[in-house]
Amino acid sequence: MASSPCGSGNFDCGLEIKTRSVEQTLMPLVSQITTLINHKDKLKKTERTLQAIRRVGQAVSVAVGRFVAVGEAIALENEDLKEEMNLACFEARRAGTAIAQLTDVSGLDQLETDGRSTVFSDRTGMVKAARMLLSSVTKVLVLADRIVVKQVISSRNKVLVTLEQLECVSTFQEFVQIFSQFGNEMVEFAHLTGDRQNDLKDEKKKARMAAARAVLEKCTMMLLTASKTCLRHPDCESARINKDAVFHRMRCALDQVIEIVTDARPSGEAKALPDSIYAGIKDFKGKVEGLRESLCCVSPEALVAQLGALVEQTEDFTDSAYTSHEQRESILQLCHLTRQETQQLICTWTQAQSLKAKEATEEMELSILKTCQSIGELRRELHKVAVGRAGDLLKLQSDHLALQALKAAGGEGNLEAVAEYARTLTEQREQLVETCRLLCHVSGTEPLEITCIHAEETFHIIGPQIISAAQTLALHPSSKIAKENLDVFSEAWESQLCDMAVLLKEINDVFEGRRGDKRTYLSLPRPGKHLTNLKTAKAAKLDAEEQTTIAKLGLELRLLTSDVDSELERWEDQDHEIVRQSQSMSSMAYSMYLFTRGEGLLKTTLDLFHQAEVLSEQGLHLCSVLQAFSTQLLDEEKALIIPEMEKLAGACQQLQICAKTPVQGKSATFQKVDSSIQSTKGIMTVLVYLLPVCNKLVRKYRSERSSQGSPQNWRERQLSTPVKEDALNGKSSNGFGVKSLEQHMANLTFLESK
Repeated sequence: MASSPCGSGNFDCGLEIKTRSVEQTLMPLVSQITTLINHKDKLKKTERTLQAIRRVGQAVSVAVGRFVAVGEAIALENEDLKEEMNLACFEARRAGTAIAQLTDVSGLDQLETDGRSTVFSDRTGMVKAARMLLSSVTKVLVLADRIVVKQVISSRNKVLVTLEQLECVSTFQEFVQIFSQFGNEMVEFAHLTGDRQNDLKDEKKKARMAAARAVLEKCTMMLLTASKTCLRHPDCESARINKDAVFHRMRCALDQVIEIVTDARPSGEAKALPDSIYAGIKDFKGKVEGLRESLCCVSPEALVAQLGALVEQTEDFTDSAYTSHEQRESILQLCHLTRQETQQLICTWTQAQSLKAKEATEEMELSILKTCQSIGELRRELHKVAVGRAGDLLKLQSDHLALQALKAAGGEGNLEAVAEYARTLTEQREQLVETCRLLCHVSGTEPLEITCIHAEETFHIIGPQIISAAQTLALHPSSKIAKENLDVFSEAWESQLCDMAVLLKEINDVFEGRRGDKRTYLSLPRPGKHLTNLKTAKAAKLDAEEQTTIAKLGLELRLLTSDVDSELERWEDQDHEIVRQSQSMSSMAYSMYLFTRGEGLLKTTLDLFHQAEVLSEQGLHLCSVLQAFSTQLLDEEKALIIPEMEKLAGACQQLQICAKTPVQGKSATFQKVDSSIQSTKGIMTVLVYLLPVCNKLVRKYRSERSSQGSPQNWRERQLSTPVKEDALNGKSSNGFGVKSLEQHMANLTFLESK
């Protein structure tokens, strides 16, 4: 519930929200209720305030009525949810009516002696009604979402029934007829699961859904050709094996989709990802760095045991027959170095505890930095080995020689040659499977880990399927259907190699600090654009001592970027210009933090200064955006923005001057690095303050616009008939009236207090 909007403030509705559509529909309501409940106890009771409150109460009552009408229509169409839905609708209607009554302050004509009065006649009643409204509306939406899940399950069940019929057909005519039906059902299932995948909040579930849908998409064509081949050659054992494998894989993928949408597994246990070295290193470093805050956050024995488990996992690299001697030695040396640094850390840690120190001593701080540096070097070496091997394999297989030779041997009816090239393909498959396993260790995110596992499984399964298809063709070399079948499986293999190349790029992007699709800027400036003042500067790298010195400053910058990102995630409008500019600035600052660790795209001090100049320009552009935004505000609201905007402009100008000032010598260069990081910290500090203030003001004005809309606007937002058949029978892409609910939810708005 922590991630759900219902957990905001004091409004815990006790329902887990798993999809973005429900969450985004509720977010405005949560925000407005929170504002309503947290209003000042005393407000000037002007005529304007009274009219606004009365208008809000009436609008809420009407909007809730329309919303409930859709919910009740859904209940009529779904007998198993009818009782729960009707109860939730009843509670929503009652809460809406209560809010309307409580905000009807027309009868309050007597002012208190100080000339001021509370705007609600019953504040406790208002809190209770608001809680009930939020809880009941959330329940209606979650119940509607369960109906969408039912749709997916029903569609899957139809596909399974037709799949069983396809598996048992004995004539081409029957197969063509049933496969036509199967194709239509798969299209419907693809649309439903695609919508669900995009709607899921959990990134791991989205990745698993994407993997399952990819299997179904590719297997549909394989099922067609494998079944046709088996019908044409009913006595061929390799054709039967080929076909059975396709049907089995489709059933597994269908089951996986249902596990994801229902959060259930046949065994009753959640499927856990295999432990990756990246995740282990991240956790290990977190515990080591946590010693700065608390000397008792972890025991020495636990730290040593965790490092031992990590070193044991590196055996996947060192025990591989495809790892070179030099790479193996480098990994072993780094493991040994990390053990040594950890032991030294434990010694200084023990000394600090014996002195009853409350925080890390200088000796312990140095040991922490060295331990993190050594484990970071180990991670980089493992990444280099895994990515290097994957790249080499993809180059080796780019011409598909073994695959082409296998297809040619099958077409010639040469079983001996098929067996020979099958062994070559099997060896390549084993290399690819192992490489996917290594990539999983260094992938950097759980969704990418899932994609690596999917790639590993795909190579593991398709390899034998290609061989069985080639054997069938060799036994029936004149069969056009057998040749077509082998072509389809070969194309699936080639397609998976292309997918692996994309996966490799994504893993590199994560490692280099490019943090996914949300970040659209280029971390490094384009050549020629920002070099005019730096042509005489000399690129250099920080040495170990300088990196140790700058590490603490870099960590502080990292924490500030995390705070900025957290504030940005709270914005409802992720396309707002303030959000987009701030996201870019945060990402640039994050790249500068990575530089202090010797990681990421910024390799030299010249790269860092280029990045600092780009960030300063982006910050000055954000100041222009804030200036334009402030023109819409009241004077007291401007007072919250303008001073901080001026601070931001000053910090950006300071960073720009620092980045453009030429320096000579090692000491001066390091001082410039230090100043650049300090100035960037100042910029991030101002952003951390500005973002929540701007977010609140943006939501306030959007709320007032929606709450003070004319009656005609309210009518225009209403559907012509909430119980229209196509909104309830599943033909809509949202299914079962969920879109109607979302549209009516837009009307559940409150006036924010001033």
